[in-house]
Amino acid sequence: MKIAYKLTCISAFLLVSCGGGSDDGGDTPDPVATPKATTLILPDNNTECNEGTIISDTRSSVEFSWNAAQDTDSYEINIKNLATGNNTKTTVNSTTEVITIDRGTPYEWFVTSKASGTTETATSTVWKFYNQGVGIENYAPFPAEAVSPARGATIATTTTVSLRWSGADVDDDIEEYEIFLDTTNNPSTSIGTTTNITIDTTVAANTVYYWKVITKDSQNNTSNSEVFEFKVE
Repeated sequence: MKIAYKLTCISAFLLVSCGGGSDDGGDTPDPVATPKATTLILPDNNTECNEGTIISDTRSSVEFSWNAAQDTDSYEINIKNLATGNNTKTTVNSTTEVITIDRGTPYEWFVTSKASGTTETATSTVWKFYNQGVGIENYAPFPAEAVSPARGATIATTTTVSLRWSGADVDDDIEEYEIFLDTTNNPSTSIGTTTNITIDTTVAANTVYYWKVITKDSQNNTSNSEVFEFKVE
């Protein structure tokens, strides 16, 4: 009986010593590298000559291309129609994709790099272009973009704010900007017209303001910016 007891104890000791319990010391997988941003190739930035393959008077198929990015499995192409504000997204595994878009229309686009196993992404720069239409000799300006105050910004209590924006036109013939400012999200009160890219306006504390810019060129073509907002504390 004593011998049997000793054997039982030895067996139990060997079981514990030789890995009878759970082992949490396995190999740890290498962390997934964060995707890197790609560099855009075509359509070229600020070009008015993009045409693609004409499908109809109103539509054409356009090839979008970019450089391969490190540590990237797939790419999301983001295309925004600057005339309507509509956005489209297409995910591909290659560095080129043909997409059908409207002719005679301004667009902006960028590419987001993605990788499986991580939620981290990287975004390219944003490029703009005109997709050429039928018989267009002069192009409307690109919609202006807010610089300051930034969209959704909250600024310290003040009585005067300098609104600043950026404008661009492939024909380089912008004539003037008209700025609208209101406390409603569809600003209709004009605060002035200027050839500059900044204008001062009076504001009140504890108020949210909405503003937009209409850009006009020498041929009376116009473009409307999106509505931007900021809050005065």
